[in-house]
Amino acid sequence: MPVKRSVKVPPARVASSRSTKRAAKSITNRPDSVHPSDESFGEDSEPTEDEVRGAKRRKRSNTRTSKPSGVSISIFQNGSATIQESCSPSNGRQHSVLYHKPLFLCESRGLEHRQSLLAWFDSVSTTRSMPWRKAWINPSPSLQPDPASLRKQLERRAYEVWISEIMLQQTRVAVVIDYWNRWMGKWPTIQDLAAADPEDVLAAWRGLGYYSRATRIHEASKLVVQDAAMQGLLPSVTTDLEAKVPGVGRYTAGAISAIVFGRAAPMVDGNVLRVLSRQLGIYGNIKTDKKIIDTIWAAADALVKATALDCDDHEDVNTEVSDRPGRWGQALMELGSTICTPKPNCSQCPITASCRVYSEARKMSQTNKEASGITDIEDACNLCEPFEEDIEHDTELKALQETKMNTNSQPDKKEAKPRQRTLTDFSFTGKPTKAPSSKNVKKEAEVQEAISNYARRFPIKTAKKPVRAEETIVCAIQRHDGSYLIHRRPEKGLLAGLWEFPSKIITDAEECSGKQRTELAKSYVASLIGADATRVKPKHVRELGSVPWLFSHLKLTMHVHVFQLMGECDMDAEKTSGGQPARWTDDVEGESMGTGMRKCWGLVRGADHGE
Repeated sequence: MPVKRSVKVPPARVASSRSTKRAAKSITNRPDSVHPSDESFGEDSEPTEDEVRGAKRRKRSNTRTSKPSGVSISIFQNGSATIQESCSPSNGRQHSVLYHKPLFLCESRGLEHRQSLLAWFDSVSTTRSMPWRKAWINPSPSLQPDPASLRKQLERRAYEVWISEIMLQQTRVAVVIDYWNRWMGKWPTIQDLAAADPEDVLAAWRGLGYYSRATRIHEASKLVVQDAAMQGLLPSVTTDLEAKVPGVGRYTAGAISAIVFGRAAPMVDGNVLRVLSRQLGIYGNIKTDKKIIDTIWAAADALVKATALDCDDHEDVNTEVSDRPGRWGQALMELGSTICTPKPNCSQCPITASCRVYSEARKMSQTNKEASGITDIEDACNLCEPFEEDIEHDTELKALQETKMNTNSQPDKKEAKPRQRTLTDFSFTGKPTKAPSSKNVKKEAEVQEAISNYARRFPIKTAKKPVRAEETIVCAIQRHDGSYLIHRRPEKGLLAGLWEFPSKIITDAEECSGKQRTELAKSYVASLIGADATRVKPKHVRELGSVPWLFSHLKLTMHVHVFQLMGECDMDAEKTSGGQPARWTDDVEGESMGTGMRKCWGLVRGADHGE
C-alpha cells in the first residue's frame, strides 16, 4: 500500500494582486503549450511563450521572484485543503478564496484523488502511441553499475523529450508523431543534431510551423554539446534549463525535469490551465489574467510536490526522484487533451470527485439546497469574474435546473455523489452487476450532458481576434539557364529563415484589379533588376493564379506571376534582396520553403510542364 506522508505546501510565489478584468492586458501564454489548444497550424504565425520570453523579461516582473500575494498565501499556505460546501451557480457562485484550494491536497481524500488520476493515466498512456513516451530511467548513480552508460541514456532521453515538447507546441499529436520519428531517424542524438546542416534542419521541420523553433533547437543543441559543464546532457533542474538552453521556458523546463529526471517540477500548458481551472473552480481568463495564471502555476507546483511524496511500500521514503512527477504532469495534459477538453466529457473523467466545477453542477442538478452567502466581504474571492445569475437566460444553468426538478420529483432516490474512479474501473474484473433501467440511463445521460455543458463555461472564453487579410505579388523569375531567383526571409518573424520567390505586399488589395496586379508585378521586378536592366530585360509571361494560405493570425493570398529574363548576361542576385541572402537555384524543389510558397512553386512547375 502507498505510504501517506504529510504534505507541506510552500507558499506560492505569484505576482501582486490586481483587479480581474475580462479585457485584461494580454500576455503571451504558451505554454510552449501543446498543446495549448491541441490544434495544428501549417505555418509560423506568432511566437510562443518561450520565443518571446527574453524580450518580455524586461517588461514584466519575474513571477518566481516577486512577493507572494495575499490570495496565494491564503490558498497555498502550509496545511491541507478541507472539503467545503460547493458554491451555487444560482446565487452567483458566492465563495471565499479558500474554496480554490485543490481537493487533491485534502487531508482525508487527497491521496486517493491523486492515485486515481495516476491510475487512469497508466491505463491510457499508450493509447495514442506516442513514441517519445518511454519507461522512466532512474537517474540515481547509486543504482547504475555503469555511470557512463547511464549518462548516455539520460542524454538521449532528455533530447527525445525536449524535441517532442518543442514539436508539440501548437501542433496536434497525430501530426507530430511522424515528424518526431523522421527527426530521430536522421539525428538520433543531440550530438548528431549539433553537427547537422542548418538547411537540413529547416527542411525536416517543413510543415510544422513556427520555423524559428527549428533554428533555435539547432543552435541550442550546439551550445549544449560544446558547453564544458553540460557536454551534451541537458540540465536536470528547471532554473538551469531556462538559464542555459535557448528557447526553453518554464513549461519545457518542467517537462524535461519531471519526465526525464523525476524531479517535482510543474508543467503547465494550455490543457493543464483548463483542467486546473475546473478542478479549483476558478471562473476567469486563463489566457490574459496573470493573477489567475500564476495561481494555477502555484497550484500545479503544490500538486506535483505532494504527488512526489506519495511513495509506495517498496520505495525509499528519502528518495528525491521518481517517475511520479512525470506521470502526474503528463496525466493532467492527457486528461485536458482527451476528456477535459474545451467541450468536456465529464462522464468519462476519472477525477470528478475532486472537481469543484463538477460538484457545483451536480449539486445544481440534484438538490434544492443553496450555498450560504459570504458574510464577511474580506473573505470573498477576488480571483473569479462575476458569474451570470439569471437562470432563465442561461442555457447551461436552466438545463441543470430542469434536471434537478426531474430528479427531485422522485423523493425516494438518494442524492448521488461524485464517484471516485479507481484502478478497477479500468479492468474487466469482478461479477457483472444488474444493468440499470433504460429510464435511469437516459436520466443520468441528461444530467451528465448538462454537467458537461456547465463545465464548458470554465474557464472564461475569450473572443478570437479577427484574422488579418493580406495579399502579395509572388514573382517567379527564371533565368536563361532555367534557374530561379529566390530570397531568404529574415531570421525572426513569420517563416523565419525560409526561402521564397521575390514577393511584395499589395497595399490596397481590395481595389487592385488583375491588370493592376500585373503592372505592380512588372514595376516590382524592374526595381529588383535595377542597374542590370541595360543587360537583361524581364518578360512578364502571365499571372498563373492565386494561392490562399491561412496562418493562425493571417489570411494570405499569393498572386503568382512568372517572368523570364531575356538575354544571357548574368544578374547579381544579392543586389535584388535589400541586404537579405539571395541566389539563383536550379533545384527549387529541394529548397527550404514554407508550405504556402511550395504551392506557388507547384503552379509554376505545372505551367512549365503544360499542366
